[in-house]
Amino acid sequence: MPAVVSCVRLVVGLNPSCAPGGNFDLSHWSLQLPIGSPGSPTTISSGQLQGCSGWQNFDYFFTESGDGALVMKVPGAPDTTGCVTTPNSLHCRTELREQNPSSWDPWGPVNRLSATLAVISAGGSTCIGQIHIDDSVSTKPVAELFYSSSGHIEMGVEQTRDGGNMVRFDIGDVPVGETFSYEIRYENNVLSVRLNGGGFVQLTTFSLGAPKSYFKVGNYLQGTSASSVHFFDIKPWRPTIQ
Repeated sequence: MPAVVSCVRLVVGLNPSCAPGGNFDLSHWSLQLPIGSPGSPTTISSGQLQGCSGWQNFDYFFTESGDGALVMKVPGAPDTTGCVTTPNSLHCRTELREQNPSSWDPWGPVNRLSATLAVISAGGSTCIGQIHIDDSVSTKPVAELFYSSSGHIEMGVEQTRDGGNMVRFDIGDVPVGETFSYEIRYENNVLSVRLNGGGFVQLTTFSLGAPKSYFKVGNYLQGTSASSVHFFDIKPWRPTIQ
């Protein structure tokens, strides 16, 4: 059985008066939103996001007025809310997409994403972090970290670059609303994940063959009800990012 993990200390120093770009280094991210035209969701550039007066929208992506958390919300499913998806997905998202660099080599020595967060509402299930195959190679992910409304956390790993054959692995359980952290690594062609600084769970990558990849983090709704995720820290780690 996966372990129930305890809460972690909140990251201090977040300014509730600033937009998310004043509290988080968003110079390595663009933002995908659940609004726009069908098949073409609105994207906010890294330059627009950065700084205390950077872009925010109180329906989808904003600073929480009490503790300064970065709030990412999705209204629900496309058929009931009219939210917009990407061309290759049936689900809406408010999600950061890694930029600068836009992809990296899984054989590299350091490719890591860490986050501290609380899922306030999972909407059934939502993806809170993922590794995606470079868009020039495939439209599919390498792996997605799912959080369910029961607090159960799984990592889904695609078996091939064509997708459609994901295998899910139990990672742990965290009660809804409780703050926790995760770290995802895909380095030296080894995929692994851990919760709250515990031991890493190493996962097979089947026949993926170490494709160029990039990180995404946020609230990529997999269910049908509204979802809300609060982030207190987001950090990509690679030799080019100090």
